[in-house]
Amino acid sequence: MDYKASGVDIEAGNEAVRRIRELARETFTTGVLSEIGSFGGLFRPDLSGLVEPVLVSSADGVGTKLKVAFRTGRHNTVGGDLVNHCVNDILVQGATPLFFLDYLATGRLLPEVAAHVVAGMATACSENGCALLGGETAEMPGFYADGEYDLAGFIVGLVDRQRLVDGSRVQPGDRLIGLPSAGLHTNGYSLARHIVFETLGLTPESTPTALGGSVGDVLLRPHRSYLRLVAPVLADAPGMISGMAHITGGGLTDNLPRVLPAGTAAEIDRSSWKLPPVFEFLQDQGGLSDAEAFRTFNMGIGMVVISAAAKTDALLSRFRQAGESGAVVIGCVTAGDGTVRYV
Repeated sequence: MDYKASGVDIEAGNEAVRRIRELARETFTTGVLSEIGSFGGLFRPDLSGLVEPVLVSSADGVGTKLKVAFRTGRHNTVGGDLVNHCVNDILVQGATPLFFLDYLATGRLLPEVAAHVVAGMATACSENGCALLGGETAEMPGFYADGEYDLAGFIVGLVDRQRLVDGSRVQPGDRLIGLPSAGLHTNGYSLARHIVFETLGLTPESTPTALGGSVGDVLLRPHRSYLRLVAPVLADAPGMISGMAHITGGGLTDNLPRVLPAGTAAEIDRSSWKLPPVFEFLQDQGGLSDAEAFRTFNMGIGMVVISAAAKTDALLSRFRQAGESGAVVIGCVTAGDGTVRYV
């Protein structure tokens, strides 16, 4: 007997690490002090110019979007989805990312698949200016179905305490600016897959007219990072932004209240933006109520930026000058009980 006979291939693991090491090196920033393969990743942050540095961290996964990757055999996008999701989670508190770590677990390790997944992570890390500092690749025979894996990510960022965006300045009358999503991003896939694959019997290659593309292409559209759009505003005009919400699981209904101070609520004008075809398709074909759809999917809004009414036009202008023509006021903050009301 040996370890390989029981389902764990050490040589495959070593080959995966070799491929990952080269990908990770391309993301290294000046703060990285260690190599991939060390027991711990070493990072020295540049704290110059910061009065009271604060570390901001987050962890997340890709959810059952992975099932779409398995069905299509396309593994080069989910790693980027994971990084961008984590980047947005700390961005809403004003932080810029320093480094990222990943956890990839599978029943039988295929080095080429692991390399595709990590290549997506490495690309996204480079685009967001953070280092892929390390991670774990676990081979767990009997735990995952053959050809499947799970993925989780962990990010650490930095912000000066005086520039934290915590929603404390949000007040009635503030405007809600919606930044468009690229699609489902990384939430609502259990329901979307049920509608598309189980109820309608479609395949990844199917191209229903109302969907706006093939099932595989539409469901694998990447999770956007809003860092390059928002970070310049936070750097030189932080007073323009009172609060931010990353619209993930729970949709607008559950995520906006997370940044609303006591005594406030949100009112959203549903006619202020046009729903992308994928959401109209899923709601129609799934027979979903408005309440269910807006609490499950992002419905075309990937992030909400809250701004004082007097600063909203200037902030919208900055977003549009940066190339985001889809930024639009979708509602306002009101007095209330912390809930979201749609009009």
